[in-house]
Amino acid sequence: MVITYYGASCFKVQSGDLTIAFDPPSKGSDLKPPRFECHVVLSSHDHPLHNGLKELPGKKGEDPFFISGPGEYEYGGLQITAIQSFHDNTSGKKLGTNTIYVVEMENIRLCHLGDLGQGELEAESIEVIGKSDVLFVPVGGKDVIDAETAAKIITQLEPRVVIPMHYAILKTALKGARVDEFLKELGEEKIKPEDKFTFKKKELPEDGMKVVLLEPVISL
Repeated sequence: MVITYYGASCFKVQSGDLTIAFDPPSKGSDLKPPRFECHVVLSSHDHPLHNGLKELPGKKGEDPFFISGPGEYEYGGLQITAIQSFHDNTSGKKLGTNTIYVVEMENIRLCHLGDLGQGELEAESIEVIGKSDVLFVPVGGKDVIDAETAAKIITQLEPRVVIPMHYAILKTALKGARVDEFLKELGEEKIKPEDKFTFKKKELPEDGMKVVLLEPVISL
């Protein structure tokens, strides 16, 4: 599996012949939408940094399979569970809802928390998410959880790999705290960013947790 980060909460995930995209930005955002071909596009909520569902081309001239809300989905061997959560800590009264995605992709379990803003996850959500191989977690604060809350969420979920997202990178595009605060919270200040995260399931830690910091591929 190969994971590439495109800034904000956007990732490309390739496994075998399948490619999926999480939270691509739309043309209405500060970021240019990526242009890679994919089979499935998932959006956590309706915001320009996350709702570019139709910006990405599909494979072989076909439109991708679009998902933008809670439910259970299946596509080409993918099992996708979308869980409603909140974009704020007031049950959505300020910023509305957010969708968490759990994707089973060639025996690897991914969990993308989207723009999660609530301070902790409900027991039912934790049960549905289960044991993740890779957890994508926002860490920048402001409209999403901050570094301290992200660490608490990670403790609730106990993933094997954590990839931080949605933190300040460019002044004009991505607001909030820098990722350094999150790395310090986890005691991982010495981690160096990687261009891509390429791995097989057997290479993931059996005990403990690995933090992966990805260099964002972004353009304004």
